[in-house]
Amino acid sequence: MNYLLHATAIAGLAAATSIAHADAGHGNNADIGQEGDVSNIDRVVEVSMDEMRFDPETVDVEKGETVRFVVSNDGRMVHEFNIGTDQMWEGHETEMRRMMQRGMMTGRALNHDKMREAGMMHDDANSALLEPGETAEIVWTFSGSAKIGFACNVPGHRQAGMVGEFVSSAKVATN
Repeated sequence: MNYLLHATAIAGLAAATSIAHADAGHGNNADIGQEGDVSNIDRVVEVSMDEMRFDPETVDVEKGETVRFVVSNDGRMVHEFNIGTDQMWEGHETEMRRMMQRGMMTGRALNHDKMREAGMMHDDANSALLEPGETAEIVWTFSGSAKIGFACNVPGHRQAGMVGEFVSSAKVATN
């Protein structure tokens, strides 16, 4: 009986850890904001992704503002625009590495069939994973208190400098 209770507790802990790890880097953290209402957009920001850089690299946002990001991959490799924090990106990059190892993505293409089979469609509100030439939109409301930015979590890209930041001109003006 004691063995069964112990085994059940270990299995439950492993499942909870897996679920928490699977959510890393996804848009379910209130501190970073949330998916915005497409009928209530304050402005549109166009973001271009190229080899290891974003243009623009810095975007001015205000708390409560809803922004439509039109993100285009103008490079020759798969890139991601992911709104989050350093901690979120650490876990998310592990997931992205696993996607590469399992053939769901290569440096230049996504295998949507394999992604669907694994339940890893990469369709979270805070993220767009794009093949070369693709464009996507993210509508985001900045309501959280965390220091956030945007990054490409394709393995090696963030480390190569593919990171951008959100700044607030109101905060800059008071400093």
